[in-house]
Amino acid sequence: MVQMAAIDKADTAWLLVSTVLVLLMTLPGIALFYAGLVRRKNVVNTMVAVFAVAAVVALTWFALGYSLAFSKSSAWLGGLDRAWFSSMRLDAAAGTVSVSHLAPHLPESLYALFQMAFAVITTTLIIGAVVERMRFSALLLFSALWSVLVYAPVAHWVWESDGWLNKLGALDFAGGAVVHVNAGVSALVCAAMLGRRQGYGRQAFEPHSLGWTAMGAALLLIGWFGFNAGSALSADGRAALAMLVTMVAAAAGALSWMLVEWWVRGAPTLLGVLSGLIGGLVAITPAAGFVQVGGAVAIGLIAGVACFWGATWLKRRLGVDDSLDVFGVHGVGGIAGSLLTAVFADRAIAGVDATVLNQLVAVAAVALYSAVGSAILLTLIRVVLPLRVTAQQELDGLDVSLHQESQN
Repeated sequence: MVQMAAIDKADTAWLLVSTVLVLLMTLPGIALFYAGLVRRKNVVNTMVAVFAVAAVVALTWFALGYSLAFSKSSAWLGGLDRAWFSSMRLDAAAGTVSVSHLAPHLPESLYALFQMAFAVITTTLIIGAVVERMRFSALLLFSALWSVLVYAPVAHWVWESDGWLNKLGALDFAGGAVVHVNAGVSALVCAAMLGRRQGYGRQAFEPHSLGWTAMGAALLLIGWFGFNAGSALSADGRAALAMLVTMVAAAAGALSWMLVEWWVRGAPTLLGVLSGLIGGLVAITPAAGFVQVGGAVAIGLIAGVACFWGATWLKRRLGVDDSLDVFGVHGVGGIAGSLLTAVFADRAIAGVDATVLNQLVAVAAVALYSAVGSAILLTLIRVVLPLRVTAQQELDGLDVSLHQESQN
């Protein structure tokens, strides 16, 4: 507990804004982005999945996730002293408030909420790989378990001061490994275990509305400023730099995907520009507080090409029906960005020396844990209930068959 006077009001105000921006990325950002890409008969299911998973993870974070991720216990996992936020106090009469050891200048309630927004969007990203065929009840159960048993431990490894990857010296400013590699690899495993959609590879699955997807991407871009600049946990120069490099990396990613697609396929597309934009944002995330503007441009340019490769050639080679290219963009972009962080990090900004080896260890550890953890969870859930809807439900569309609603 600290005196309220010790709380920095400017930093608190900035993190309040940043938290809202990160939540905006999921609702309505991800909801619109994903709903625009599925077929009309699955729009409602996609949107309700995003909203429902966000609600589930908000509560699992409150119950267990925050404590397991951000309390001191071991190098592998936090303790339970902050389960149900039980140790948080605001004593108005005494003028004291709980703070985290990681942010002693902020109310802990705000720090926990900011981190909750990260847990929410990371889990909802996985939905994009399983849309149009995963049973709704199985998705909710998986999301609840994954947020506690996969996301929280990884967040502890990387962001908690006694986490083993943190001690190793791995750099991840705002979630390249914790968010994007974690969600991307899990998405790939989920898609593989669910199997392909009916007609995959034989029918053209036309997006319901690229306009919706464009609006969702715009909201993601705006929210990403809170995602990256908010991770400075202070209204200072590092936050300003993180915001600047986020913008230039996104622009570079959008243009590099557009140009390579134009060269390969003969035409630039809206979806290509949007995908490159997201790829640039993903890749700059781990580096946002550590690189100069020139490094951010390079990261964005490389990420646009890498994510295009991931969503096309690599996807075909893997043969997995990752419906909305979660692994191709978030997984590949997160891996590229995490490794490039070591290449372009400026010691004068980062304060430490970054090595490609440390970054590679972090990426490999997170990818392996996410893959194995996700596979185990899906295997256990399959014992209790089917993972997929029936063939007829899939053919009819999940909006009507699961929710008795339709988008008209």
